[in-house]
Amino acid sequence: MKSRIKSHLNALARRWRGAWRRWSLWTALVVLVAAMLSTLVWLAGRYEASQVQSRLERDTADAVADIRAALTRNLQSLQALHAGDPGQLAWEVDAAELLRNRRELVRIEWRDADLRVRTHAQSPYRPVAWEVRLREGSQSDAAIACATARRLSSPAYSSSYFQPHGDGLGSEMMELCMPLTAKGRITGFLVATYSLHDVLTNLVAHNLTRRQEASFTEPDGTRLAALGAARRGSRMFTAQHLLDLPGTTLVLRMDSWHSAPSLFPNVLTALVTAMSIALVTVMVVLVRDNRRRLRAERDLADALAFRKAMEDSLVTGLRARDLQGRITYVNPAFCAMVGFSAQELLGQSANAPYWPPERVEEYRQRQAIRFAGTIPPREGFESEFMRKDGTRFPVLIIEAPLINAQGQHTGWMSAFLDISEQRRVEELSRASQERLQATARLATVGEMASLLSHELNQPLAAISSYATGSINLLEAPPAEPAGPASPAQAEQLRDLRMALQHIARQAERAGKVIKSVHDFVRRRDQARESVPAQQLLDAILPLVILQARKLGVRVHTQVEPGLPPVWCDRTMVEQVLLNLARNAMQAMDDPALPARVLTLRVRHAASNQHSAWVEFSVTDVGSGIPPEVAERLFTPFFTTRREGMGLGLSMCRTVIEQHGGYLGFAPHEPRGTVFTFTLPADPGTAP
Repeated sequence: MKSRIKSHLNALARRWRGAWRRWSLWTALVVLVAAMLSTLVWLAGRYEASQVQSRLERDTADAVADIRAALTRNLQSLQALHAGDPGQLAWEVDAAELLRNRRELVRIEWRDADLRVRTHAQSPYRPVAWEVRLREGSQSDAAIACATARRLSSPAYSSSYFQPHGDGLGSEMMELCMPLTAKGRITGFLVATYSLHDVLTNLVAHNLTRRQEASFTEPDGTRLAALGAARRGSRMFTAQHLLDLPGTTLVLRMDSWHSAPSLFPNVLTALVTAMSIALVTVMVVLVRDNRRRLRAERDLADALAFRKAMEDSLVTGLRARDLQGRITYVNPAFCAMVGFSAQELLGQSANAPYWPPERVEEYRQRQAIRFAGTIPPREGFESEFMRKDGTRFPVLIIEAPLINAQGQHTGWMSAFLDISEQRRVEELSRASQERLQATARLATVGEMASLLSHELNQPLAAISSYATGSINLLEAPPAEPAGPASPAQAEQLRDLRMALQHIARQAERAGKVIKSVHDFVRRRDQARESVPAQQLLDAILPLVILQARKLGVRVHTQVEPGLPPVWCDRTMVEQVLLNLARNAMQAMDDPALPARVLTLRVRHAASNQHSAWVEFSVTDVGSGIPPEVAERLFTPFFTTRREGMGLGLSMCRTVIEQHGGYLGFAPHEPRGTVFTFTLPADPGTAP
């Protein structure tokens, strides 16, 4: 009895499982058919909507093409107004006729090259209150369009603006400016004013349907002008197209209203076909599902093998940890880096074997901060690990959250780079940089010594000359043997006092030269002050005149009146003037010269009489500078004299360029050379 009941229950269970399988298939079929019907209805609506949108896009593109073609025809008609150089009366007659034929144009102006209106014509269809003074202003839309046309040498449009009418209303206008040229020169401009509403009315309205509206808008959607029917229907379609004109860009927008889209006319046929396909599909679903499952398993195995091969080929160490800090994965590169096998590392959490013993507590705190949710820096951080044999090495660690397929944070993935070689290269680079800096300092010391030896020659030579003269005055026999000081003795004492004063002044000058050259080598800002140009000349004239007497050279100075003081380092600029004057006198050492004249001139910079620059020039009448010498004249250590060092002109150019000026030279007619340099005027006195 019990066995019979048990077999009956088993049969019921098998029957129930079979019934359940069949009902599940029918349920799947019903759901599939319902989903297909809903999808068909939705696709029908989408298809009809896409057709309406496509037609609207084509209509918008056609409207833009019509507007662009009409504007081109108008431009040709406007150009024809000036064909044959018409008179003012004939131009006004032709312009009025053009305005009657082209209603989108509301005003045409003939302007001269200065944008003043010579004559104009106005549309007879709509009164507009025009302000001539505002239209001729430099900031008007017409002036801006003409400026663009002048720059492009072609017609240009302005952006739209609101223009009030005489009837209390107003509309959006747009200006077209066309340059008029004669023999390659702009002789005037032709300005035509468009009404955006009339452009829509005359150029677009003939293509609009009863359910469409056309409008010009700004790029942000602001409507400028609109034309068409009011809203009808429950659904609106919109299309926009750019009207790109030289100088401005408008957006033509077209709106279309429709009722709810109807279904396909062959929906019944589609439903029958879909239901037949669904019946066949349900029967093969299980077979296909089984095949897909097997294929997915094979793809997954291939993907795992590919990922494994890729991770094993990396030289970057990889380590994965869960949220409790346990190591769940390491790649072979990480094992080779630390010297431990994967079995020794997996499952470690509190005390990793590659942590240095003295830094375990520090690494635990850092790990606790990481597991608390603090995201590490994207560029990574540096740390120190210990290999199994006890050697230490630096590593760069880059960590990122480990997110599973469901988007949940399950741990941390870390990448490790051994930067031992990078540290070694950085150390070598640092040592090389220190050696280069030491070499640069030695070169600077040599440069300073060369400049000092060159610049101290002149003040020391002057000191020697004045000292020799003083000794000669002291050794000269007195004019009278005894008695009170005679006038000759008094004159001799004055000369001696003056020579000693010059010696003191030149010694002080030598000290200033040393300080200025020292500051120059150290690349520090020199002490700038406001100095009159005449004082700079007066400071060097005694030395210049002293050498000029020895060489038989006459010195002329010319200082333009009303010059502002210059802003400069007095000592360095005086040295520049002295070097240039000394070189100029040495260039006139030819005995065959009939007259040796040195001219020192100071004036405003030639580019602008009211500029903030002062120009100094030193002119000689020597033999000039040959071309092969001119190419290397400012090269350091290049000289044409046996006793020269080749640093004077190089230093002079450096000093002038540090002041922001320019040092150059040019031939002087009929013979000789003129050196010119500029210095900035005192900002407090420059106009």
